[in-house]
Amino acid sequence: MSAADLGFDHVFRPARAAGAPVFLLLHGTGGNEHDLLPLGEALLPDAAMLSPRGQVLERGMPRFFRRLAEGVFDLEDLERRTHELARFVERAAAHYGFEQRQLVAVGFSNGANIAASLLLLEPSTLGGGVLFRAMVPLVPDPLPTLPATPVLLSNGRSDPLVSLEETDRLAALLRRAGADVTLALQPAGHELSSQDIVQAREWLSAVFPQAHHVPR
Repeated sequence: MSAADLGFDHVFRPARAAGAPVFLLLHGTGGNEHDLLPLGEALLPDAAMLSPRGQVLERGMPRFFRRLAEGVFDLEDLERRTHELARFVERAAAHYGFEQRQLVAVGFSNGANIAASLLLLEPSTLGGGVLFRAMVPLVPDPLPTLPATPVLLSNGRSDPLVSLEETDRLAALLRRAGADVTLALQPAGHELSSQDIVQAREWLSAVFPQAHHVPR
């Protein structure tokens, strides 16, 4: 199977150090497979990078799943796209030769939402997650088992799209499933801030100390 047969347009960059995680970089609305590569570099330069482009278009802008309105998700499409992304990850792991337990989703906004959906619907896909500006994507019944899966949830205190109540709901939902959730509230809106990056880098250095490398 060639890279073109894996199911998503994507970029893959191998790890630069043994033991480094593999970042599954998941862009926000209107992004592409190149958008979050600089973020991955800023967080952990030695990590491998797997960055797919969302396959849904909203007014010409790529997304990972459909929405019916701002903050109102097409749940049927979300579930289907989540399973498709999980199968892409499985094929990519076999093709590029990494273990899925090394995989950490790094998602922003729409990408963070489908990362949360992966955790809830396909819990064996990810070894952890860094979710920037995520909402509750859906509430599966029954909840999956996420035994101590490390998740950093980094949201803005003044985000007009994601309320603090919504942030607390997502943190509580993941914790009920067993995830080890670290909640970081930033003095920011929906955009990423330098403090997001600083705290995520510190969190990653604690979770993957063997691969930590301070960017020059």
